[in-house]
Amino acid sequence: MKKNQLLMWAILAALVVAFFAFDLGRYFSLEYVKARQADFAALYAAKPALVIGTYFAVYVAVTALSLPGAAILTLAGGGIFGLVVGTVVVSFASSIGATLAFLVARFLLRDSVQSRFGARLAEIDKGVQRDGAFYLFTLRLVPLIPFFVINLLMGLTKMKAATFYWVSQLGMLAGTIVYVNAGTQLAKIESLKGILSPALLGSFVLLGVFPLVAKKIIEWVQARKVYARWADRRPARYDRNLVVIGAGAAGLVSSYIAAAVKAKVTLVEAHKMGGDCLNYGCVPSKALIKTAKLMHQMRRSAKYGIAQADARMDFAQVMDRVAQVVREIEPHDSVERYTGLGVDVVQGSAKIVDPWHVQITRADGSTQLLATRAIVVATGAAPFVPPLPGLAEAGVLTSDTLWQLRERPGRLVVLGGGPIGCELAQAFARLGSQVTQIEMLPRVLVREDEEVSAFSQRALEADGVRVLTGHKALRCESAGGVKAIVVEASGRETRIEFDALICAVGRVARLKGYGLEELGIPAQRTIETNEYLQTIYPNILACGDVAGPYQFTHTAAHQAWYASVNGLFGWLKRFKADYSVIPWATFIDPEVARVGFNEQEAKDKGVPYEVTRYGIDDLDRAIADSAAHGWVKVLTVPGKDRILGVTIVGEHAGDLLAEYVLAMRHGIGLNKILGTIHTYPTLAEANKYAAGEWKRAHQPVALLRWVERVHAWRRG
Repeated sequence: MKKNQLLMWAILAALVVAFFAFDLGRYFSLEYVKARQADFAALYAAKPALVIGTYFAVYVAVTALSLPGAAILTLAGGGIFGLVVGTVVVSFASSIGATLAFLVARFLLRDSVQSRFGARLAEIDKGVQRDGAFYLFTLRLVPLIPFFVINLLMGLTKMKAATFYWVSQLGMLAGTIVYVNAGTQLAKIESLKGILSPALLGSFVLLGVFPLVAKKIIEWVQARKVYARWADRRPARYDRNLVVIGAGAAGLVSSYIAAAVKAKVTLVEAHKMGGDCLNYGCVPSKALIKTAKLMHQMRRSAKYGIAQADARMDFAQVMDRVAQVVREIEPHDSVERYTGLGVDVVQGSAKIVDPWHVQITRADGSTQLLATRAIVVATGAAPFVPPLPGLAEAGVLTSDTLWQLRERPGRLVVLGGGPIGCELAQAFARLGSQVTQIEMLPRVLVREDEEVSAFSQRALEADGVRVLTGHKALRCESAGGVKAIVVEASGRETRIEFDALICAVGRVARLKGYGLEELGIPAQRTIETNEYLQTIYPNILACGDVAGPYQFTHTAAHQAWYASVNGLFGWLKRFKADYSVIPWATFIDPEVARVGFNEQEAKDKGVPYEVTRYGIDDLDRAIADSAAHGWVKVLTVPGKDRILGVTIVGEHAGDLLAEYVLAMRHGIGLNKILGTIHTYPTLAEANKYAAGEWKRAHQPVALLRWVERVHAWRRG
């Protein structure tokens, strides 16, 4: 705690102690004010400025210190000054005092609350930034909620002091007028209960609820406005409760949930069930990585005590195995399975023709028009191929098309140093290709900490990948059957010949051909949605890669729940999509996995943190598996065991991360992870040992010294 904060605490404590020690509260009782009303009135008549100034200062002080007595002072204001002057004086005094209490709470408490509940407070701050003034106004209108509580709680948020002041000035005005007016009849008041009758309280509650109702009315009016051009198209009845466009991870989960709650749902897919993840992404790439890892281990069999292993590879068979893996998983995402779950699955292309109608065109040219209450757009994303001169002529592979290869490229260029590029570069290098990886940025895996990027690059290079960071691709050339890419770094051009080139520089949302432009739905890089995943039309929602902000299969499935539930039940209750704990992994060897903040992000966002690190080279199971490399790095709130983020580099890092994802999602700290039994010998023990490192760094040193002396005393 800072010196200024300690001084402020001391001053506040002294003032509060003095208030109660000298029984100053007796001057803020109804009996005292009524007994001295005539004296105050006479003094006000003689010296109005002095009385108003003194009253104003006392009121501000009482409110700023959150002391009892504001209600009595308000009554006294009415009794002494009358309705008009009393209302003006009390309104400004109460607002200024409340703002001072707000600032004191911010100065004394926000840092400590931020360090303990930073992640949760960040979400609250987002809401305050968006709707804080509105909700503060509502709270001010309802006197059932003590105003001093509102002052203190709002001080913990990032609401601007000026906003807090003017909203409080307006919001408290109605209650101020009621109390000041009651004070003009001070002699007739027997207790505060006489002022706030049940009827009056009910009126205040209705007044407080009014802004919430008004907000709903505004939303309804806005919806009517956006739907106005389509009013004559709105059907009297609907064929479906929900139509889902796209049968990737997001679309499959959306339709499954709709069917599970007995809604009538149609799922439309123009190409392959399962989307990119099953057919071109997660599944085939992991199958390829598995074979590449096995090949790598066989080549290094001596490391495991096997002098010689015969490792002859047939690349066509490798790719056939990849295709077989996809076929084995296909039934999980098949038309038959989802039909059996109650989903109406239609193979064809879908176009939204108005907010309630989707036209489906099948391969044979036949069409079907469905009227639906809600629509979920889950059309996914496709690999981005930059407009590089000569690239199309030289021939380019993407994560969609490379699975058709049956001959191993002798010389392979991989454009892109992100997760997809790194995974493919390492896999093909282990399978025997001569791989050059080109990344325009200064390092690979740029979203990870620098040490993670450096470690990963060394791992790639150890497998034979030539990694060129800081190199910009300029053009491709083809001459005499020889293909090459020209790159530039530090003003110098380099020509790299290749047999095949894989472009892995990112993915772009599929936005064209679904009727979004005709409906005027904003969509640049992704479809613009609100926190409920609704577009400008509340009944049209989007989820998965097409909506962003993440392009992971697991986040697509996560968003799908919100999209389907809000689409089906949004008229009754809506749910904000929760992105508070998002894990991800890059499946190179060793794997890189993380959740929450890494050091790079924490520094960029100014989040205070403490680092705990455990080296996996110390772990028994890792040593036994000849996988003793990597680390677990945990970021925690300074001095606390609450987890802000975790990065794991090592064997099966993606699996090990799950324990931390669970811990962060449910507020479990490192102390509880340390107190949990982990099977020996397993890689999962790394999580417990990381927690142990944190505990060791936070030992109660003074207490242990005392315990040591006790032990010495007991030994005699």
